[in-house]
Amino acid sequence: MTTAPPATGPSVPPVDRALRRERFGWYSYDWAMSVFNTSVTTVFLAPYLTSIAEAAADADGRIHPLGISVPAGSFFGYVLSLSVLLQVLVLPLTGAIADRSGRKRQLLAGFATLGSLCTMAMFFVADDRYLLGASLFIVANLCFGAATVVYYSWLPDLAGPDERDKVSSRGWAFGYLGGALLLALSLALFTQHESLGLTEGEAVRISLASAGVWWAGFTVVSVTLLRNRRPQHVVPAGRSRGALSGGFRQLGATLKDLRRYRLTLWFLVAYLLYNDGIQTVIGVSAQYGAEQLELSQTTLVSAILLVQVVAFLGALALGRTAALIGAKRTVLGALVVWTGVLVAAYFLQTGAAVQFYVLASVIGFVLGGSQALSRSMFSQLIPPGKEAEYFGLYEISDRGTSWLGPFLFALTYQLTDSYRYAIFSLIFFFVAGFYLLAKLDLRQAIVEAGNTPPERV
Repeated sequence: MTTAPPATGPSVPPVDRALRRERFGWYSYDWAMSVFNTSVTTVFLAPYLTSIAEAAADADGRIHPLGISVPAGSFFGYVLSLSVLLQVLVLPLTGAIADRSGRKRQLLAGFATLGSLCTMAMFFVADDRYLLGASLFIVANLCFGAATVVYYSWLPDLAGPDERDKVSSRGWAFGYLGGALLLALSLALFTQHESLGLTEGEAVRISLASAGVWWAGFTVVSVTLLRNRRPQHVVPAGRSRGALSGGFRQLGATLKDLRRYRLTLWFLVAYLLYNDGIQTVIGVSAQYGAEQLELSQTTLVSAILLVQVVAFLGALALGRTAALIGAKRTVLGALVVWTGVLVAAYFLQTGAAVQFYVLASVIGFVLGGSQALSRSMFSQLIPPGKEAEYFGLYEISDRGTSWLGPFLFALTYQLTDSYRYAIFSLIFFFVAGFYLLAKLDLRQAIVEAGNTPPERV
């Protein structure tokens, strides 16, 4: 009679040179794209576009885009919501085409190129051109989401079940470093704009355009190192069907098939809720600080820079925590912290920069881990061969692409004329998301999807 050797932890195969190079290319795209989230969506565009809209407003403080009367302070929230409503239609189809065609490198390059060009063109958003700024952001954010769907779908190919939390967390950490570096350069430009002979608006426009240049430039590294793979388990589309028509057919089959994976769908609903809260906090934090707390632009940008630096450490720390207690428990703990953040934000004193910095540090610590571990958890719940399609559904509510949260924030402000009530209303998303995630049997969900669970979930 023989006995099995003692367990020594999860079996992780050695990483060869080719896989290491491809992982570096994957990390590099997080480095490339994160500047759009940081410099454009989070820091500069919301307050700048709001100020452009306010300058163009009538005596009642309202603007009239396409004949619709809205308060200037609500404009960016509605623009963000519109961009996401379009993504609801486009992103799942993007994933279906990516899985069906197997040409992920080409799709990543195409979406990143168009998105970065629109971001560069934000340099021309000045005077009363708030509609130009809104149009460029909608297209850029749509391309950002589509490229991210394709990018995320590589994760199962690059890491096994027990490595996925680590690889995903490392990618997020790379992204925060890239975002922090460009934001630091933009902050230096913004604070020294007078000595450089620039107006404040010109410094903001240069910072926005530089994010597009950065995004395009470093995407070249990713496209060079990542490689396509043969499509798996695609739905036959007939000889006459092209990638687009076949993609619609593939998407239809995936949506029908999703009903078989009820626990994967359960996770998606939980993620939709709590990530709506996360993304809305990120997207409106600069506006809240400027309009409600009356903080300077320098304070706001430096606080976001602090978030990026702390988030680098937080992503790595929570990744290691997940290795000890599992990704699900780690994310649940982070959601408790997020709820506390919103309560604290409601009570922040006007002009209290130090309080804002402390809160930014807490946000930074839980931000990266919440997102990286959610991504790796979901990657375990996808049926093999349908990674991009399922990540298309996932990305609908990923970084900067929420729509319920920004809509609730903008609507609450419109009804109460208070940003404090608007920020406090977002607690709903964290509480509801926590409840649904806590009820999910993650190990069973992974098995039902046809995958092997990691040692700790």
